[in-house]
Amino acid sequence: MDNGASSYRRFLEGDDRGLADLIEEYRMPLQMFLYSFTENHETAEDAAIETFVKLATKKPKYNGKASFRTWIFRIGRNTAADIIRKAKRHETVNLEGSENPAVDKEQSPEELYIKEERNRQLLSSMKKIKSEYYEVLWLKYFENLQVKEIAAIMRKNEGNTKVLLSRAREALKVQLGKDGFDYED
Repeated sequence: MDNGASSYRRFLEGDDRGLADLIEEYRMPLQMFLYSFTENHETAEDAAIETFVKLATKKPKYNGKASFRTWIFRIGRNTAADIIRKAKRHETVNLEGSENPAVDKEQSPEELYIKEERNRQLLSSMKKIKSEYYEVLWLKYFENLQVKEIAAIMRKNEGNTKVLLSRAREALKVQLGKDGFDYED
């Protein structure tokens, strides 16, 4: 059982600290994943909060067939999809430039600026490809999930997920070329 599963089990047994531990451990990764799905920071945050509210109130059963991370990401994705369906009439606004890349203290200010600009360009190009491609790339490279876990989250079989990942890589490569991305590193 991974740490999230044991925290959830503790919560179900009456230890409220278990839920607090879950929120502490999964809030940011879940929010970042949901942003890749919703492309809106507020919606991603709302969906993450609603996911934890569902865990606290409805107490769904975790059966252990998938990793706890995969299970909670699937609940979050479904919650985000529900929020998007309900708000379909309202136009969403992307908050450009709000990404906060990790800072490497050994790099010079110039190197940090170049790295930040490259990250912005990469994210900008990723936003231009199909949302399904964006989502699969985010799960693979930013959340470091295995194909099996990605397939479970996206409700696809592993073969389809591998094909989707390959097509997503190719689409991103093409988009990066169109956007003039410099490949020298």
